[in-house]
Amino acid sequence: MTDTQDHTLDDWRARALEFEAEICKAVIGQEAAVRLLTVAVFARGHVLLEGDVGVGKTTLLRALARVLGGDFERIEGTVDLMPNDLVYHTYINEDGRPAVDPGPLLKFGDSLATFFFNEVNRARPQVHSLLLRVMAERSVTAFNREYRFPHLQVFADRNRVEKEETFELPAAARDRFLMELTISMPRSRDLQRDLMFDPRFYDVDALIGGLRAGVVPYAALNAVSAAVQAHVHTSPTVENYALDLCAATRAPADFGIEIAGVDVTRLVLSGVSPRGMGMLMRAAKTCAWLQGRDSLVPEDLHAVFQPTIAHRIFLQPVYELRRSELIGQLVGQIIDRVTAP
Repeated sequence: MTDTQDHTLDDWRARALEFEAEICKAVIGQEAAVRLLTVAVFARGHVLLEGDVGVGKTTLLRALARVLGGDFERIEGTVDLMPNDLVYHTYINEDGRPAVDPGPLLKFGDSLATFFFNEVNRARPQVHSLLLRVMAERSVTAFNREYRFPHLQVFADRNRVEKEETFELPAAARDRFLMELTISMPRSRDLQRDLMFDPRFYDVDALIGGLRAGVVPYAALNAVSAAVQAHVHTSPTVENYALDLCAATRAPADFGIEIAGVDVTRLVLSGVSPRGMGMLMRAAKTCAWLQGRDSLVPEDLHAVFQPTIAHRIFLQPVYELRRSELIGQLVGQIIDRVTAP
């Protein structure tokens, strides 16, 4: 790259770090999650958050939307939500006649930057199908024309407590998320004390409203992301290591991986796909850039491996019911057992 391009990426890295710092003013104790969300923003990938009720998933995504800038829309997942509710809504106007207005996807047209789907697992499979197209193609067809959203990122959350009137996301939709992140309560007692006793955390609207808006010019992010991917280079040694990590998700026994009480040769139904491999590399390169480097190292792969890969590993039915227990062990074993350069 030229000196001018390098300087531009240095400036963008400074903005990315400002982006992180601003979000952390409203969401405390979630620095690791904020860093991964920053990676996703600059890698141009969608993100699914999960966690217990009340741990700050919605607050985190609202803070991100404000600091990112651009137009923001939000929809609540409900059991009676239908695909058309994302595209348009009908009503009786003041003249007593039927009228149609654009729904949350179409309201802002191609300036829509952030689409937040709250409690996505409450929506029906028909809605998930439409969401899949929006995530995959950043477009939707309505009123006999195609609408495109070149700057759109989808952020969704789901709570893992309630199971009634919920619908599991299909594998194809989950695979379109660059990352799945688990948000937990901060472990620090001091941070818990702040959340419990500091009045500024009682009013979320005021908390979010106090953040600086538009720290990152959203319309330039696609070009910046492409420049980052071209800027960070990989050595043949690291490339082979990344290929081995992905191969271990498909055939863990070949890499000496062992899990107590599990027949590892029969554990995995399907490992990471070529799409997932590409997303892992996009995230890892972005992570390297945020660290101020122009070359990929194994630690960059480790930093993003679990959130980008775990939801792309599908277990045999006999083990799927133990997924929450086994998938973390499997991913940890892959990082521990596959020989790093």
